[in-house]
Amino acid sequence: MSRLRSITVAAVATAFAVTAAPATAHKGSPDFESTITAVTGLPDGVDVSVLNRDDSLSIVNRSDETVVLYGYESEPYARIDPDGTVAVNQDSTATYLNEDRYGKVTIPDGVDSKGPARWKTLDRSGRFAWHDHRIHWMASGRPPQVKDPDVRTKVFDWKIDLRAGDRPATIRGVLEWTPRDDGGAPVAAIVGFAVLLLGSLIFVVLVRRRRRDVTGAATQTEKESW
Repeated sequence: MSRLRSITVAAVATAFAVTAAPATAHKGSPDFESTITAVTGLPDGVDVSVLNRDDSLSIVNRSDETVVLYGYESEPYARIDPDGTVAVNQDSTATYLNEDRYGKVTIPDGVDSKGPARWKTLDRSGRFAWHDHRIHWMASGRPPQVKDPDVRTKVFDWKIDLRAGDRPATIRGVLEWTPRDDGGAPVAAIVGFAVLLLGSLIFVVLVRRRRRDVTGAATQTEKESW
């Protein structure tokens, strides 16, 4: 019985771990969602998207033009070349501010976003994903625009400036407050999964025990026939 009890505990724990994983996997806020509303100036082969509700933006460059992303002070922040080279400007304050959701970082001495770009290659994947403070709510409290937390509400419009080749480009979007679903993961689904898993494990244990008993009985019979 002790083995069966251990299996029961493991089954229930596994069920809760599996159902809880999606809720903790993302880094964005469950209260907000940033959505891209318009992209202008970018050539075919350049794809942009929001990751994890309001956490990050992603650009994939498969075009034959260099795409440059501008930071918070209109300085060159990141660059994706046609050959897939991804580089960031070490003199851009955005390079450091974007390391933390609320920009709580120490910017190295001498970095002011005003000097010539000092590019550092990150990889050659053709894809750059970054946390951008322009697409999410920077305060810890609820935005004043949200009068009723149970109603989806626009917080603000946002815009990211870029350059594709020698042309200006923009990504525009909107940040919205999104009401949370009640209760998170359905309790019935968690219990149902646990019961199913537990039943399967008990079945395996019983089958193995039955086989062991049958084998033992057969062995005993053979000994007695000798």
